[in-house]
Amino acid sequence: MASTRWAVVGAGIIGAAVAREILMRHDSADVTVFDKEDHPAAHQTGHNSGVVHAGLYYEPGSLKARLCRRGVSLLLDFADEHDVAVDECGKVVVATDEVEVERLAAIHERAQANGVPGLAMLDRDGLRGIEPHAEGVAALHSPHTAIIDYPGLTEALIADVRSRGGRIRLSTPVKDIRRKGRTGGGDAALVRTPVDAQEFDAVIVCAGLHSDRLAARSGEGRNPTIVPFFGQYFILEPGYDDIVNGLIYPVPDPKYPFLGVHVTRRIDGGLMIGPNAFLSLSREGYSGLGFNLPDAMSVAGNLGFWRFAAANMATAARELPGVVSIDRFVDAAAHYVPKLAGAGGRRATRGIRAQAMNRDGTLVDDFVIDRAGATMFVRNAPSPGATSALAIAEHLVETIEAEA
Repeated sequence: MASTRWAVVGAGIIGAAVAREILMRHDSADVTVFDKEDHPAAHQTGHNSGVVHAGLYYEPGSLKARLCRRGVSLLLDFADEHDVAVDECGKVVVATDEVEVERLAAIHERAQANGVPGLAMLDRDGLRGIEPHAEGVAALHSPHTAIIDYPGLTEALIADVRSRGGRIRLSTPVKDIRRKGRTGGGDAALVRTPVDAQEFDAVIVCAGLHSDRLAARSGEGRNPTIVPFFGQYFILEPGYDDIVNGLIYPVPDPKYPFLGVHVTRRIDGGLMIGPNAFLSLSREGYSGLGFNLPDAMSVAGNLGFWRFAAANMATAARELPGVVSIDRFVDAAAHYVPKLAGAGGRRATRGIRAQAMNRDGTLVDDFVIDRAGATMFVRNAPSPGATSALAIAEHLVETIEAEA
């Protein structure tokens, strides 16, 4: 490939994986990673539940489904090679009534189409054989769903990039990326920061919560726009650590755009419940009131958000009690793990999801990748984005190579 100077914007797990992928494929490549924070994995990568998703829910044939399954394999291999903590603890999706049993059967069918290994449909006794304290009439067991240390894995990716000669420019925000024509034809890209401007043969932007803003500043379309939703986590007291063996999820209700509270083991051995999902008035408000005036004004001026809000009042009504009351939050988990009723603990740092939204108020479900000259923008990488990171990196680099 002619391109030898590459830039990657974003040092979360996807950006780190992209930089490593380039260097693995091209020994002579010159790769620079830019990030506005002073450490990698500062945002979504460092504020999620740590789950390595198996691919149960995604539309068969979608980019999500394909990259998730490939991503699991790559992720676990890398973790094993670099001593990153992983626990293949398994997961059950629990149905508590007959309506949910029908939905569970559809999830099972979809997961089989996606090639998820080891699946089993369980009755009440089978569920208790896996999770003695779970309550449900049926469940889908995914034994290979895992948990992992995503920040630790990202640090290992960054270390690999450095060892292969890549440069990591932390505390260096990117103002914009401009197309630059070349003598003799073809495009280059000019990456501008507050302190300098550098020309690159190819740029891959993995800007997460700020993906829409950086694209717009670079002369590209504003849509899909990012609307941030926060998710609260509640870490239970150590006495509850052995209540569950793995992960326990509810059956998704198609009336709601988000999954609902679930019970998750932590890679440090603890147990947590969450997340819920509620509008965030800051893209980076991980604690306190979480209010940022420009971010709040951006949401208020987004017509797509108001269309979404009008269509999802029931979702807000479901999620609000858990936002204002820890007791209600715990009660939601106790619906299918009764021994958690009344559990104590502490709030963890919340996560913030970079949810891409269309003008009509619909949520963008699949990965979205746009190309503009020598620059590729990852516009939407929702869950299972972290699980799929190494496969996303393969896909992005292969796409640029094929189009070169």
